[in-house]
Amino acid sequence: MRSTRFVTIVVLASIVPGCAREHDQRAPTAKRTAAESASTRTSAGELAARPLSRVELAMFAPLPSYMAGERAHPTGAQVNLGRQLYHETLLSGGHDVSCNSCHALNGYGADGRRVSFGSHGLTGGRNAPTVYNAAGQVAQFWDGRAADVEEQAKGPILNPDEMAMPNSGAVLDHMRASARYRAAFRAAFPNEAQPITYDNVGRAIGAFERGLVTPSRWDKFLAGDSSALSAEEQRGAATFVRVGCAGCHNGAYVGGASFQKLGLVKPWPTSTDSGRIKVTHKPSDLFVFKVPTLRNVEKTSPYFHDGSIASLDEAIRLMARHQLGVELTDAQVRDIHAWLGSLTGELPATYIAEPRLPNSER
Repeated sequence: MRSTRFVTIVVLASIVPGCAREHDQRAPTAKRTAAESASTRTSAGELAARPLSRVELAMFAPLPSYMAGERAHPTGAQVNLGRQLYHETLLSGGHDVSCNSCHALNGYGADGRRVSFGSHGLTGGRNAPTVYNAAGQVAQFWDGRAADVEEQAKGPILNPDEMAMPNSGAVLDHMRASARYRAAFRAAFPNEAQPITYDNVGRAIGAFERGLVTPSRWDKFLAGDSSALSAEEQRGAATFVRVGCAGCHNGAYVGGASFQKLGLVKPWPTSTDSGRIKVTHKPSDLFVFKVPTLRNVEKTSPYFHDGSIASLDEAIRLMARHQLGVELTDAQVRDIHAWLGSLTGELPATYIAEPRLPNSER
């Protein structure tokens, strides 16, 4: 679960890509609003002068209390098992890292590094995106190669640069060797004759991750509490929408719902990572990445798929320039930054409390 997980157009596990074209998966309302905003752009001051309209606010939605999946209906026992597995270093080849090593739950689901350290000190090739609010997104990893968190959870464990287990059998051997894990899997999957399977490892971790939701002041504002945001933050929200950022960063997760080309309007400065094309093998997916959520973006630097940008202000400018063809003023950057701060949510302290892990004795 490290780097390759969720994306922006390469972009920031955090910031603002512009209007999608051939890769656009936006709802009709988002498309219409972006077009209306573009047609009424004037000066920077006028852009933010009017409060967001109902139509503009409708581009967003409050976070759900739980990120349910079409095929996922977790039980409490599955969540509890997943919480243990999320912290379990036995799932790594050197018994030295866990999911929490790269996606620290007390650090907003990221580790603050450009790329993360895996087992035996190896490093991956992409920045580790936050695990918070991830399960509700269109796909997982920066290139979207996993459909959901249950599938995603199984990838890093066997990745030689990440958790580096030699094969799924070695994972299951550790689980079967522990009387407590044997009991935990039976409780989590009571109707299965052989509950300790690699798919169930992924199902359990996914069950836990679906509860990693961080509501913020922005959700209160969307619910009608205008006092939840300062005047500066409200200007930032209006600027964000009317400049065009919300063409991709919209919905409950303020992103995470579509894929986009990095350097849509102006070529991106670096092109060493070809993006989603490695998954789909479609020429149109060259330099395409998943648009990242901007929830908690102020807490999850560095930004972009390669962790190349440490400053949120710089990331905002780069996104506007390369995705929208817009040069933002200093005031606009400050306001957008201020609004992005309102997306910083409350960590679910009880839910993420580190569990007591089963030992590996029979």
